Amino acid sequence: LEAVGCGVLIDGNRLEVQAPPWRADLTDPADLVEEVVRLVGYKNLPSTLPIAAAGHGLTNSQRLKRRVGMTLAARGAVEVLTYPFVGDSELDDLQIPIADIRRSKVRLANPLSDEQPYLRASLLPGLLSTARRNLGRGSSGVSLFELGSVFQGESVGVVPRPSVLERPSADEWAALNGLLPSQPMHLGVVLAGEREAAGWWGPSLDHGWSDAVQMAQVIAEVIGSEITIEQGNDQVFHPGRCATINRAGKPIGVAGELHPRVIQAWSLPTRSSALELDLDALIAAAPAVRPAPAVSAHPVAKEDLAVVVADSVTVAAITAALRAGAGDLLESIRLFDIYSGPQVPEGHRSLAFALRFRASDRTLSAAETAEARQGAINRAGLDCGAVIRGA
Repeated sequence: LEAVGCGVLIDGNRLEVQAPPWRADLTDPADLVEEVVRLVGYKNLPSTLPIAAAGHGLTNSQRLKRRVGMTLAARGAVEVLTYPFVGDSELDDLQIPIADIRRSKVRLANPLSDEQPYLRASLLPGLLSTARRNLGRGSSGVSLFELGSVFQGESVGVVPRPSVLERPSADEWAALNGLLPSQPMHLGVVLAGEREAAGWWGPSLDHGWSDAVQMAQVIAEVIGSEITIEQGNDQVFHPGRCATINRAGKPIGVAGELHPRVIQAWSLPTRSSALELDLDALIAAAPAVRPAPAVSAHPVAKEDLAVVVADSVTVAAITAALRAGAGDLLESIRLFDIYSGPQVPEGHRSLAFALRFRASDRTLSAAETAEARQGAINRAGLDCGAVIRGA
């Protein structure tokens, strides 16, 4: 240390070091240690590799996140990693309201760009920028997704700096952690342009809002969590083609067609769609072990029915009522037709469902099937005011 101009006073095992005025970088004991190592030579220090603790494989959360990525990739989506930085102009282009949590502004102390001084609170800005870039370079369609953290909170004032002489106390550590914003893991998807190219088999098919909603349903099924989907009202999305994704009655995401002004601001094809949901919330509700599906060797009983309901009744509501009324014998229910026009009262529509009944231990009789079907009709009438079409 004296060789670099330091004044050194030895007191037993204690060194008191006075840094020279031209070495303003020597401010902490760690700086002095680093200086000694530099002078002695890193090559003269013995190397000791740390011993890694025995692993236990991936956690359940890690396995599910990997499963989500593999599922989306199998459906033709490409995973991207975008920068987690945003600016006010991007949030304005998305039409995010001022009070929205996606307007959270966690400001960086040293941003790479003054135009993007904040950490993202939504995955959509980065995904939309990536979609625009690829479409601008000749791609006829893109299907992109990202698994990443978002930062929801506000910037704090002066952050306390603990001493480097010792480990921070429990109170200091808790205070530092308390300054951090919430950082949930989100899943973001952007679908734009062609989904299938044109060919001898027919014209090209474009991505639509229903593709984004279906991806949310597929992800929930893969994870093993139940979700409900209802009409949404998000300013980022088209007012008539937006769905809110709920888990246990709490919104955890949104999917649908982007608002025309958002599409114009980002120079995307018409009908471009997106999905963003809180993946941590979905995984937290997933079972640790999913039971294997029960497979029955007995034949299925098929029943189709069409009910007339008011336009204000959602498909999710009527589906839930039919499922509850049909009971345990119902294996599956699927909406296959929506009709409004002649033979249906004004302000109403006809919804046609395919119901499949099956028992695990016997072949269902005609009477059992009819009873389950009638139970579904009765419950739909009670809960939703539904009537059988043509009755």
